[in-house]
Amino acid sequence: MGRPENNVDQTVPARAELAEYLRERRRAADLTYSQMSEGSWLSKATFERAASGSTVPAWDTVEQFITVTLTEKDAFGPEVLLTRSHELWVRARRATRAPYYVHKAPDPTLLSDTAGFLRALRHQHVWAGYPTPGEMESMAGTGMLPKTTARRIIAGDTLPVDPPQALAFLQACYVQGETELERWLSAAVRALSDDPTRSKDIGKWVKAHQEMARRAKEKEFASVTLLRGQERQRAA
Repeated sequence: MGRPENNVDQTVPARAELAEYLRERRRAADLTYSQMSEGSWLSKATFERAASGSTVPAWDTVEQFITVTLTEKDAFGPEVLLTRSHELWVRARRATRAPYYVHKAPDPTLLSDTAGFLRALRHQHVWAGYPTPGEMESMAGTGMLPKTTARRIIAGDTLPVDPPQALAFLQACYVQGETELERWLSAAVRALSDDPTRSKDIGKWVKAHQEMARRAKEKEFASVTLLRGQERQRAA
């Protein structure tokens, strides 16, 4: 029997919550850290550190932690576990990296000018837990958001050059779903329409917003249709 595991570092509650979740996964799988490392490219020390609560591990470490601790009892598969662990990971990153003045996610419906739009993009980046430019480039896909561009947007030096780049930045900051993305594109149209240096390109922003609004409505309709079908089945 190995020595007892040290208590989770509770200095940062959000970071501790992630560590506790990872420890629960290890206990559910009934594995030691050594056994986890045998089936992974990560070391025993890396897994131990990830579950210590003293630091926020990289996302790929958390992802690997979940993968190697999957059991047959996890009926919903890795998706549910990864979604939950990602929520905890973002909260932990936010708690350890975000400045004191960012208390909630920015609301794009309140934006009306380019300065406000750029500031909101930067705050969304903070709210997402400060993903690095390299991480954002990787999440966005080849050529969609070069890390040099991501770095300049984060620094407040430039706006996204076009809708695809704006969407890549937002999605790399964990803005998910057509409805949320539509709200951001609507804000971009409002902001850029009144900016003489950007208004000449407003057509492509309007088109992107209309397309996202259409997709959001289609998804909402599909969800309503599915719910109604389920209700009819229960009533039958």
